[in-house]
Amino acid sequence: MARPHTEKTSTGLDANLAAALSYLVGFVTGIIFLLVEKENRFVRFHAMQSTLLFAGIVAIDILLQLVPLLGALVVIAVVIPVSAILWLVLMYKAYQGEEFRLPIVGALAAERV
Repeated sequence: MARPHTEKTSTGLDANLAAALSYLVGFVTGIIFLLVEKENRFVRFHAMQSTLLFAGIVAIDILLQLVPLLGALVVIAVVIPVSAILWLVLMYKAYQGEEFRLPIVGALAAERV
């Protein structure tokens, strides 16, 4: 069971809310929370994971768009649905106070906060 992160952060928000919001607009809010939140490790972890994950998804999307037709089909059929599910799950887990680590990206994020 995850413990709630109700302590306030340097943003004035509860840590679990700030962590969830770091996923709201993908890597954009991840970067914002990395710049604003200097002390709370829980928030910084989620902000870093958001930044790495969604920047990676954007890079994959761009690469797939270089492949005519097939690339667009893969983006529509796989990348967008998987991204949406990850987005919802990660926001939920962060809000619940869980430091949910994705394979590879989660480990990288944990090393960098």
